[in-house]
Amino acid sequence: METQPLVSIIINNYNYERFLGEAIDSALAQTYPNTEVIVVDDGSTDNSRDVIAKYGDRIIPVLQPNGKQAAAFNSGFARSKGDIIIFLDSDDYLFPDVAKRVVEAWEPGMSKIHYRLSVVDSSGQPRGFSYPQGTQPLSSGEVWRTLLDVGTYNSTPTSGNALSREAMKHVFPIPDEFKLTADDYLSVLIPLYGDVGAIEEPLGAYRIHDSNQWAVTEVASDRFRRFVRHDLQRCELLEQRASELGYEVPADLGLRFFGRVWSRMASLRLDPDQHLVPSDRPLELAYWGVRALWKYSDYNWQKRVIFSLWFVWVGVMPLPLAKPAISWLFAPQFRPKPISWTLSKLRLLMS
Repeated sequence: METQPLVSIIINNYNYERFLGEAIDSALAQTYPNTEVIVVDDGSTDNSRDVIAKYGDRIIPVLQPNGKQAAAFNSGFARSKGDIIIFLDSDDYLFPDVAKRVVEAWEPGMSKIHYRLSVVDSSGQPRGFSYPQGTQPLSSGEVWRTLLDVGTYNSTPTSGNALSREAMKHVFPIPDEFKLTADDYLSVLIPLYGDVGAIEEPLGAYRIHDSNQWAVTEVASDRFRRFVRHDLQRCELLEQRASELGYEVPADLGLRFFGRVWSRMASLRLDPDQHLVPSDRPLELAYWGVRALWKYSDYNWQKRVIFSLWFVWVGVMPLPLAKPAISWLFAPQFRPKPISWTLSKLRLLMS
């Protein structure tokens, strides 16, 4: 890769007029000079296009009918020229040195570099933690091995990834069946085409608000069904591409990551009639969750004990007692202060 690679920042937007300007400003404010900023508006019905027009030739606008996330990614990638590409959700924003830090850390043959994101609220105020939560480092190196073993790896949402154009050529265009989950399509497939680098500092902001697709702002069964549907699709995609590349994946791939199991547990307990895996049973999921923690996770024994207790509690308790545990796990902002204080003390003892 050349000494000064071009970094393309592709902002995908749909009806986020209230956030879009901050996202564009953050892309234009990069301290690394060799960048281009592309803004794809995917058929917004608010005043987003007026916001875009104000930037003139400082950005490259792509205005298209609504085709969902995959269509926006495909259009942005087709228009871009960068060696390294960052897809920035228009409700998020980047810190000024992200492009510079990524280029400095980039090595030949990498498929991507990911970095943490500081979690903020709808007005941009920090929530006091980064994404992903916890102290586990972001996955790095030959991440494809972990991916094929447990079906996931420790990574970040869309705006926390800088992707190699060479790797992206193997997976674009994104099929329409992933029109709502194009970010996860890339997260699953890109590591199969090169090593992954990691920067542990937050280099951007991930905004939690009421219209965010994935952030848990309320504990509702339909949201967990979306997580389960997303996980099932992710495993199917990985199995298909692994087969094409001559790799094998384990038959129980979908149950080897405890996070995937606790989404299924939450979905099943909150609304068993609408749960997407009819064969699931609470006690069986508790078993698979505990198994995944102790056999496949990198957590220390204290965390494994705590989360094992969560699986057992949610698996056997009546819903009025199980639901608070679901809420406190998935939405830290709902935890009572004594619970948050206790957990913070436990984290200090375990570190």
